[in-house]
Amino acid sequence: MRHGKKINHLSRTAAHRSAMLSNMASSLIQHKRITTTLAKAKALRKYVEPLITKAKNDTTHSRRVVFSYLQNKSVVTTLFNEVADKIGARPGGYTRIIKTNNRLGDNADMCIIELVDYNELLLEEAKPEKKTTRRSRRGGKNVSSPTTESTQDGPSAAAEAVVIDEVVTEEIAEEAKEEVIAEASEEQPEAKEESSEATEEQDDTEEGDKK
Repeated sequence: MRHGKKINHLSRTAAHRSAMLSNMASSLIQHKRITTTLAKAKALRKYVEPLITKAKNDTTHSRRVVFSYLQNKSVVTTLFNEVADKIGARPGGYTRIIKTNNRLGDNADMCIIELVDYNELLLEEAKPEKKTTRRSRRGGKNVSSPTTESTQDGPSAAAEAVVIDEVVTEEIAEEAKEEVIAEASEEQPEAKEESSEATEEQDDTEEGDKK
């Protein structure tokens, strides 16, 4: 039974376990992503995230506390100067664990643990897409109608949207009239030609009857 088992000892002594987690945390801060087993990654997440939170308060005391865990001056400098600035607005959850294939040989569960704010591909996917406004002169469907936006901007924006709609409808009506006039003008010469042909045929038939 696992009563009271809150810490995974990882089959190591306390000194070995603390040294291993310290080295893994230094590698994660330096390279922003490492590959390890799933059990070690979960233990590392509990070890390194409090240190990243401590780095948000850039004081001599905080640097000394973090250095007592990492024992590496260059990594501490990177953590306080670079990483802390990038994750300053995040209230926690600085790391992400991505499971991969099992390791050949012992079939151990492998994974990648990385700092969330340094994965540019996932950050680009998480960005909201910009809404594009497009107005059609032919009276088609608009992507975002100005009347819906006017409800948020206030009464002045609503009045402007109504004026814009009226102008668009007038332009559409004028274009429709021009099209009807053009079609009528094209049909008139065709009708004249047809009438002249009909009269010629009648004359021919009358001449044939007389003969």
